[in-house]
Amino acid sequence: MRQASRSPRRWRTGSPAAIVLHAIAALTLAGCGTSDANSAADASSPGRTEETRQELPAAPGMASIASFVDQHTACLNLMQGREYDAAGRSAAWGGEEALDPSWGIAERAVCEDRFADAVALLEVRDMKAFQAAVKEEGHADFLVGRDFAVVPVNGRTVHDLAGAGLKFMTCEPDFRVPGGYSTDRAFVDGCVLSNYVPAA
Repeated sequence: MRQASRSPRRWRTGSPAAIVLHAIAALTLAGCGTSDANSAADASSPGRTEETRQELPAAPGMASIASFVDQHTACLNLMQGREYDAAGRSAAWGGEEALDPSWGIAERAVCEDRFADAVALLEVRDMKAFQAAVKEEGHADFLVGRDFAVVPVNGRTVHDLAGAGLKFMTCEPDFRVPGGYSTDRAFVDGCVLSNYVPAA
């Protein structure tokens, strides 16, 4: 997975690196189904994007997002994003992006996982705008729900969250999945949602 252009990340288990998503082991997410390994043909039908959206978990509001994350890993010491950034803690994704209306982010907060690493929580009011910004800015990879996105730092936390029904979003043109995994069309041409998350 590609590294985000302006944000540090760390996804390799047990070793520091930089933040946006580059190292998750392949896991099947519950209830996602399967399709041809390297084809999104099933996703090309006009209604498929909305069907996929309805399959994703929803968490309206930051309290719901934090609760969702806390059900599958730890979400401790929740803070508003700007407050977290001002505290001088380890970097969490989205400080600049959350202030830019083109990203469609309603609210950003940060909590800590069981390893005391940052997990950025994004309430997304406009998922299509969010995905368009991801593609435009080259921030390649996120775990997304219906109306929120999650950006963990620690690879083990990604493992914890990968089975929670979130989809891996990428705009990487060469993205391919092994047999038994699926890709579905995102709202934005050239981006996909998948139940496969590549390892580093």
